[in-house]
Amino acid sequence: MASDANHDMLSFDEFLSFWAKERPEGIALEMGERATTYGEADLQTRQLIAYFQSHGVGHGDRIAWLGKNSDRYFMLLYAAARVGVVMAPIGWRLAPPEIAYILGDTGTKVLFVEEQFIDTASEVTGSMENAPRVVEAETAVRQALDMEPAKYEPAHGDDPVLQLYTSGTTGNPKGVGLSNTNLFSLRKPSLEEQAPWHKYEEGDCILAAMPCAHIGGTGLSAIAVANGIRGHILPEFTPDGVLSAIQNGATHMFLVPAAIQFVIQHPLAKETDFSNLRYLMYGAAPMPLELLKAAVGTMPGTGFLQVYGMTETTGTVTMLPPDDHSLEGNERMRSAGKAVPGVEIQIRGEDNKEVPLGEIGEICILSPSNTAGYWKLPEATAKTIDEDGWLHTGDAGIMDADGYVYIQDRIKDMIISGGENVYPAEVENAIFGHPSIAEVAVIGIPSARWGEEVKACCVPKPGMEIEEGDVLAYARERIAPFKVPKSIDIIAEMPRNASGKILRRQLRAPYWEGQDRQVS
Repeated sequence: MASDANHDMLSFDEFLSFWAKERPEGIALEMGERATTYGEADLQTRQLIAYFQSHGVGHGDRIAWLGKNSDRYFMLLYAAARVGVVMAPIGWRLAPPEIAYILGDTGTKVLFVEEQFIDTASEVTGSMENAPRVVEAETAVRQALDMEPAKYEPAHGDDPVLQLYTSGTTGNPKGVGLSNTNLFSLRKPSLEEQAPWHKYEEGDCILAAMPCAHIGGTGLSAIAVANGIRGHILPEFTPDGVLSAIQNGATHMFLVPAAIQFVIQHPLAKETDFSNLRYLMYGAAPMPLELLKAAVGTMPGTGFLQVYGMTETTGTVTMLPPDDHSLEGNERMRSAGKAVPGVEIQIRGEDNKEVPLGEIGEICILSPSNTAGYWKLPEATAKTIDEDGWLHTGDAGIMDADGYVYIQDRIKDMIISGGENVYPAEVENAIFGHPSIAEVAVIGIPSARWGEEVKACCVPKPGMEIEEGDVLAYARERIAPFKVPKSIDIIAEMPRNASGKILRRQLRAPYWEGQDRQVS
């Protein structure tokens, strides 16, 4: 085992240097047949820094990734994080206008693209002003590996190194800047808690199966590097890919409930040895008790950890540990758990003051993992992070006397479908221009397959008829496929409050009747 000296480290640069000395032959990243040791990762990231320098990319500049999960992406991220270059991964499922917006908003200098997305990148950048240089990622990495390692000034702890995009309730998506400190700051208090699920051993392996454009995908790399363990990369989630990874030694992973369902229902699940899998983190959508029972029955011996967090908090800020899970079900399993070590949570009212225990209010977070703010959006930042540093999540919840947080509803109406975040405003904006539609409101409804699915409620213009297929085709031209509604309700008028605001909760209510909760 390595010494405890690394407990105080707070950057990719420090960790990569540390593990290159402590475990030079230990595997840092593996994907398919390719494996990179910590000794190689230390050297190759310094060579990638030289590549950045040769393209005029330095501290504070943005680069972007367009592709699926890849060990090449993570190496580029590690290199960027060592010197304060900011990596912005872009969801490969996004539509060209959405990709173009992120590239323009970041001011990306170099766009690293997987070969299969070169045509998409060319289409997007071909119509942009100040378009980034487009380079095929594999070619770029191979060129870098022929270069001399760079001399460089390490990034400061609070310099942003990762910029993830989260859609807002209105307008365009917002860039969330995350620093080395954000990514690693909760590690030491978690280790000091001495809980077994916070401890990693030399032979452990964490699986990255969720999309790298999400904190649930990229964030796991920080766990791997901080603990000097193997990061196993799946290009995208597939049930057989997850099962194979478990069979081959994956000990930790994060999956959304919809993905867990696909895994345990796969024919190979009956033949898989799950004894390697010590902890399975899940979250981002409701976990039905029957699904949890089936998962526990399929994966005996695995500890289940429900987690709650968001991009702006660099992921997990609450956790429900295995001891609070039972196959019979219990009240605590309806919660999102308690604050993890190093995090404070309060439930606040509209006056921004803490409400009494048991009363509903907005979940607010004080944590060193909180983002410093949104890229180039000071007003949005001020609305989310108050003067005392508390981040207002937009989720309504209740806290009990033991500190367990029960999420009641989404103040911001976000829909989580199969682990992908969908904001009604984005979908509404894509549909609103349809010539037959006078008004549209988008809601999330229960889905046995995806947790939630997108539904559009549309009011036709006078004398017009709305054809569902025509509206869906209209939407597909403008937004990513996973955001396109699965169904459309045609209604005579929108329910509104006294001030004229559409009551989405009223539209949702018939579909959620009898459900334990609308969010997790």
